[in-house]
Amino acid sequence: MTTSINTTKVYDEIIDFIAAGTTPQSVIDFKLSHAAQERLEDLVYAHQTGELTPEEKKELDRFLTLEHIMRLAKARAHKYITAE
Repeated sequence: MTTSINTTKVYDEIIDFIAAGTTPQSVIDFKLSHAAQERLEDLVYAHQTGELTPEEKKELDRFLTLEHIMRLAKARAHKYITAE
């Protein structure tokens, strides 16, 4: 059950970031906390070594979905900046 809590914290980081208000530059500059980044690295390592549990696989998939969304948002933010 710990993995759900970890993913929830990542969701909370992104939700708090959005709720606080954003600018195109702040979207480009957004980074996960050090703790969230370390967790992601742990999950990737476990995946590479074949030690990923089914629950961790779900957590990794959620991380990757969030990362994809943020990459798209950052790309769109670059368009807004260059259009100014």
